[in-house]
Amino acid sequence: MDDSRVGAAFRALRLRKGWTQADVAAHAAVSRATVSRIERGHIGGLSPRTLEHVAGPLDLRLDWELRWRGGQLDRLLDERHAAMQETVAARLAANTAWVFATEASFSVYGERGSIDVFAWNEKRRALLVVELKTELDDLQGVLSTLDRKQRLASVVARERTWGPVDVVGRWLILEEKGSNRRRVQAHAAVLRNAFPDDGHRATSWLADPGEPFSGLSFLPIALARNANQARRLRKV
Repeated sequence: MDDSRVGAAFRALRLRKGWTQADVAAHAAVSRATVSRIERGHIGGLSPRTLEHVAGPLDLRLDWELRWRGGQLDRLLDERHAAMQETVAARLAANTAWVFATEASFSVYGERGSIDVFAWNEKRRALLVVELKTELDDLQGVLSTLDRKQRLASVVARERTWGPVDVVGRWLILEEKGSNRRRVQAHAAVLRNAFPDDGHRATSWLADPGEPFSGLSFLPIALARNANQARRLRKV
């Protein structure tokens, strides 16, 4: 769909509600000029978040489709995520105190999802929830997702006959690259508060998970292809 058709769709839905552009602007917390710009099809330079804010009050959902000239973008992203998952799994497998599952799906009290890597240390009665991200593109979404998975972890563990649980740790692992480093730096205060532990602390915690753990690390994708290096994670 081209920009003019996008604008026409926004205008048609506004008129269907009997709203003025000022009404939409007030509901979306944007300027009337922004609404007018969208309706005229002049959306270049507007962020996807702005378009979503305006679409919401109109009951319009935007589905974004990214295209890559090499094709099969989803497959490329899945491969990078799978490479990270393989590396973390190799590290846990090297420690016989831990058992783990990848893509551990759950449905608890109507909340559904999956945990990228879910691990259990029976001796210390400790759980670990690992979230893997090739792109840190939605900080608040990542934080809320990890909070939810950590909150539900003990229930998910019982379904796997793991437990009782004394400690639940969480670990956010980002692909090592400049864009993720810059985003972490831009939100350093928030992330340090949410994830006070780093890669060095992760190493000692995996060996003796007796205390709470909330860590953030960077993982180079290349490690997944080198079995001798698979257990090394860089600190923030």
